[in-house]
Amino acid sequence: MRKLLLTTTLAAAALVAAGTASALTATTTFGVSATVLKTCSVAANALAFGNYTPAAGALAVNTTVNVKCTKGTTFTVALNGGATAGGTITQRLMTNGTDNLQYNLYTTAAFSTLFGDGTTGVTMPGTGTGLATAVAVTVFGSLPDNATNQGVSTGAYVDTVGVTVTY
Repeated sequence: MRKLLLTTTLAAAALVAAGTASALTATTTFGVSATVLKTCSVAANALAFGNYTPAAGALAVNTTVNVKCTKGTTFTVALNGGATAGGTITQRLMTNGTDNLQYNLYTTAAFSTLFGDGTTGVTMPGTGTGLATAVAVTVFGSLPDNATNQGVSTGAYVDTVGVTVTY
């Protein structure tokens, strides 16, 4: 009986030792990487002068162009001369039939620097703060109360200005 007990104990000890011996490990590491590319998106709010009464004075309003770029990405905002035939950076036009209403866009509330396309007028620079936060670029609009604008027909005048963000 003692021999059987001793054999059983030795067999059990051998199984435990075999189980421990097979629990060896080896380790390593691996690198993880990604490259964040710069990107931007742009959205613009309408610029509404409202009601213009000829000979009652010029109108001044502003709007914003909102640019979202990856953090640290530098950009410039440019505006074209508008979609109305004959409109330029130096004299933008809204149209209603055959009549044109003059207006212009500026980079400051003093209306001293034309907001342009980079060849005429100036563009506005900025730096992205991340795609969750827009950088607002203000556009100042002026509709002068001049002889040309005082000679137009009544009605609604419109134009479409293109916005380009270069980054």
